[in-house]
Amino acid sequence: MSAPSQSFQRAPRVKLGGSVLAIVQLENGRQIRAKLHQLSVTGGLLSLEQPLDEKIKVEIVFHVGTSTVRSKVAPLFPMWATQGFLQPFVFHDLEESDRLKLQADLQNLLGQGRAVVTDEELPAAAPDSL
Repeated sequence: MSAPSQSFQRAPRVKLGGSVLAIVQLENGRQIRAKLHQLSVTGGLLSLEQPLDEKIKVEIVFHVGTSTVRSKVAPLFPMWATQGFLQPFVFHDLEESDRLKLQADLQNLLGQGRAVVTDEELPAAAPDSL
């Protein structure tokens, strides 16, 4: 049996290594500070002291390049890291105009030598949507 003729291509992911701070707002209004470890137009990977429960409703706010992103996100299964946890997430309601602006900013970071994350560099538990 032959492989499908079209292959799925992931959105480019940029390694930020915690250089971008983010605020995660929980349903109860409590805010948690986090650092963005990786980012794409479909989601990212947060570095947190304590993991978030999967499937809770949260909003994330961060600034990268010329974009200030404020979007509801879905936290995915967290992974233990040497200092805290890495928490994957996917955007739920990122407006198209914000997505395009974020995409341009991420492309600009790639042009400045930021590394693109390859599939081999992702932990096995990370979802395909990152």
